[in-house]
Amino acid sequence: MTLQTTPLHATHVALGAKMAAFGGWDMPIQYEGILAEHEAVRTSVGLFDVSHMGEVDFVGKDALPAVAKLVTHDVSKLVPGKAQYTVTCQADGGIVDDCIVYQLAEERYRIVINAANIAADLAHFEQGLSGFEGDCTMTDRSGEFALLAVQGPKAVGMVAELGGASLADVPSFGLGEGAIAGVDVLAARTGYTGEDGFELFVPASEAVAVWSALTDAGAKPIGLGARDTLRLEARLLLYGNDIDRTTNPYEAGLGWVVKLDKPHPFIGQEALRSIKAVGVSRKLVGFKVTSRGIVRAGAEVLGEGDAVVGRVTSGGVAPTVGGAIGLAYVPASMASPGAPLRLSQRGRVIEAEQVKGPFYRRS
Repeated sequence: MTLQTTPLHATHVALGAKMAAFGGWDMPIQYEGILAEHEAVRTSVGLFDVSHMGEVDFVGKDALPAVAKLVTHDVSKLVPGKAQYTVTCQADGGIVDDCIVYQLAEERYRIVINAANIAADLAHFEQGLSGFEGDCTMTDRSGEFALLAVQGPKAVGMVAELGGASLADVPSFGLGEGAIAGVDVLAARTGYTGEDGFELFVPASEAVAVWSALTDAGAKPIGLGARDTLRLEARLLLYGNDIDRTTNPYEAGLGWVVKLDKPHPFIGQEALRSIKAVGVSRKLVGFKVTSRGIVRAGAEVLGEGDAVVGRVTSGGVAPTVGGAIGLAYVPASMASPGAPLRLSQRGRVIEAEQVKGPFYRRS
């Protein structure tokens, strides 16, 4: 299978990045090293190429009910220049993808979707709107944009200095317009690292110019390896690991993005209403390893008599908070902050303790 490439692929290769397949794309995993790149984002500013993500625009006087049908959050609460994290679900409540919805302007919305899910999400959206009779045009614009994430305690200052002072005033989950290296950018105050910063929508043909301006200003290129350690410390979920079509928002701890009584109906609404009423049989919990070892995705959660009762979905080192951490689905009766977990990895038992909330929170 031929891997897709972002507009910055040649730049990554020239920088000596270690490249690898991710979601059908040839992406930089690391440049200098995962630990050094992780620290750069936590202490200064890092630059990620996330142009493999997809962008789908919805335009028309009925764009609101169309988008509302596809996602669980209440997008009627949005105003131009604001965004929401949400999920899109199957009829049975299983998660098709997690995404961010932006209201770009009146009657104009954008959903940013995960790279490996672009084709599946588009098919899901088209099917979901097959009987929709309102005025709304859906357009896949994924090939038009590069998406650059600038993250870290110095990220906002850097973007504002390069792109326009008003960008410093863009609120969390807000949008602002600016220009970097003479290129118009749409700056979203969002990210996937637990740090402050922006995700910049840039015309694909101008990606190298904007990337170069940011690195010249001191932003360190960061690969997907550090992106994973950063998001895990912040307890941000990874589609395909922590959530997928076999998981629902309530068991994944995402009940807060499900608005069952919002003004517009949505796909999966009745199934999720039933799931909430009955309760879930399992829950996604965070844990910190208390014995020696690092637990990886796929490890087993052990119950009484060493019966396998759950599985680890994400796991690894925690460079900022120290030690090893992870996420796992466990029976709801076992889910309790501070309670012990016994995990089996390749036949070796590792002890852990459940942790509530993010492992890392920025000051």
